[in-house]
Amino acid sequence: MKKPIIYIDMDGVIADFSEAIKTHPEATSETYIDNPDNIPGIFEHLELLPGAKEAIHHLHLSEQYDLFILTTAPWDNPSAWMHKRLWIEAHFGKIFYKKMIITHRKDLLVGDYLIDDRIANGAGNFKGTHLHFGWDYINHKNNTYPNWEAILDYFRIHS
Repeated sequence: MKKPIIYIDMDGVIADFSEAIKTHPEATSETYIDNPDNIPGIFEHLELLPGAKEAIHHLHLSEQYDLFILTTAPWDNPSAWMHKRLWIEAHFGKIFYKKMIITHRKDLLVGDYLIDDRIANGAGNFKGTHLHFGWDYINHKNNTYPNWEAILDYFRIHS
């Protein structure tokens, strides 16, 4: 029997990109103030969001789901693509070996669940269930699933 597929977004879901923007010395420079994702090396040393690693290990060890990392990488910062891949391996070992998808069109993927903090890049039109995660920095409020405990509760109820 086929396991349900869960796509897990990287930035803002497992990696704290907003903190990197606040603390990176280049983030306030004129070159990057409006495009912090183009800062060379910004994706290299991101902090984990609270509960992310434990929750992903829990979902992985349950053997009920097929997990994938799904992320968008800036087109004008090709080193970000490499740094994101290396970051995933450093924090999750072989869990996502050859199970990382970098795309600007999340709506084209076939799967059951998408855990994402935004609706951009097609996430809002994902054909499966979009579990809207974390903090909505545009509207300054929590999304439907504000943290990893809420995500795990969802899967406990729906499994």
